[in-house]
Amino acid sequence: MLIAEFGGWIMRGDTRRSFRYGVCAVALAVALSGCSSKLVGASTWGNNSLKVAEISDIGSYTADTALVQARAHFRNNDYGHSAAFYKRVVELRPKDPEGYVGLGASYDRLRRFDLADRVYASLHQLSGGTVQYHNNVGYSYMLRGKLGEALGHFRKAEKLAPDNVVVANNLQILARAAAEARA
Repeated sequence: MLIAEFGGWIMRGDTRRSFRYGVCAVALAVALSGCSSKLVGASTWGNNSLKVAEISDIGSYTADTALVQARAHFRNNDYGHSAAFYKRVVELRPKDPEGYVGLGASYDRLRRFDLADRVYASLHQLSGGTVQYHNNVGYSYMLRGKLGEALGHFRKAEKLAPDNVVVANNLQILARAAAEARA
């Protein structure tokens, strides 16, 4: 009989298969929780396109003005524009981790995990395995439905900063998803 461990929970045989299906269902539910009623061209994260916006005058933005715009668009769930502005920040400040963090998060919300992976690799080269790096990569994996990988990164972040509220919240979200999948 197959035995697997996930976050301290032991699963056997068919329970493991059911767990996987449940995890996929929970991940889909999490992804659709911000779904817009407009389906054509809309992302699962609101009424924005699943691609990076093209901004005609992006070259006129300084790093500071692009960062202000990027943060505002991200807060408003306009991830196509936030990605474009965070990309500008990274171009102008390639040694500043903040642009990479925002760009990776924007790509995650656009479900462009291929691009997010590249950004997170650059962030890791720039600043190493920080709490923010592991938390963001963990969240990225959670969005993809890869809960085992998410747990690994959240645990690394927790080890680096045991009192970090954001990491603790993400671990709770992950635990609830696993518990719902087992039910």
